[in-house]
Amino acid sequence: MKTGSLRLVAFLAFCLAPWVAAAQSYPSGTVRLLVGYPPGGSAGVTARVLADEMSRDLGAAVIVDNRPGAGTTIASDIVARAQPDGRTLLINWHQAVPKALLKKLPYDPERDFIPISRVASAATILAVHPSLPVSSLKEFIAFAKARPNQLAAALGGIGASSHLSTLQFAKVTGLKFTMVHYKGGGPASVSLLSGETQIMFSSVTALLPLIKAGKARPLFVSLRQGSPLAPGIPGSAAAGLPDFEFAFWLGLFAPAGTPATIVGRLFQSVKTSMASSDVRTKLAHLGMDATPSASPRAFAAEIAAEGPRLESLLKDIDAHVE
Repeated sequence: MKTGSLRLVAFLAFCLAPWVAAAQSYPSGTVRLLVGYPPGGSAGVTARVLADEMSRDLGAAVIVDNRPGAGTTIASDIVARAQPDGRTLLINWHQAVPKALLKKLPYDPERDFIPISRVASAATILAVHPSLPVSSLKEFIAFAKARPNQLAAALGGIGASSHLSTLQFAKVTGLKFTMVHYKGGGPASVSLLSGETQIMFSSVTALLPLIKAGKARPLFVSLRQGSPLAPGIPGSAAAGLPDFEFAFWLGLFAPAGTPATIVGRLFQSVKTSMASSDVRTKLAHLGMDATPSASPRAFAAEIAAEGPRLESLLKDIDAHVE
């Protein structure tokens, strides 16, 4: 080998040495999971369940760091700028949502993160106020079609899962609603209870108590085959709307440049953690299903496929946050 080639190999080895060593000793020190949502919500609690199990699997402290605000971009920006050593990670939904809502992001959603794995998914339920004279999705569609913009839909905020599922439902059915935004799912549920709004897509855990108390009437679950967390409520296919499916999910991401060996170790840790029956039970109480991806590459492909649909839903109504 020529002298120049030897020098190049030596230089590359010198540059890569710190990352090779880091990968071999990973994890060394505390691992932080950044969450762009407030503590106490499904995202924050899911992150804590995952952190506890990953701590045992990795043999290192894994802590949750809630950094809510700006549509999850505060937490995302911290992770995007972090050292790619596997010690600062992000728990988040699809970056297409803040990308469509904000005029400019401080990071590049495609360039600055490595998808590791989906962690958990949640369906929503479409429920109506009991005063509506409908008992099935077919009856509701006929009722709403005859009253364009006369029914008010309760939304938990711009870009929330209740918002996006309502937009997709309206797009698939051709129905028109008056969209009413609230600061969170709690106030939105109160509006449905009072009759101020008449329909609402929300999580299984938020709506099941209202449904059992007879204060809301379920029409269907937003997954084609329904959900074991909502027994007795038909999925979209059984309800007569097979072209509709919507699920909110949370996934784990690392900063771009994180070594493949560390990404692989984190993926295996998520997979092992989500296989725990204790974890699955805890997530079920939150209305979440443990749904780890088949691989980091498969997760990246799912994100790429879903992005255009989510962006188009928000761009169709020119939604944005200042």
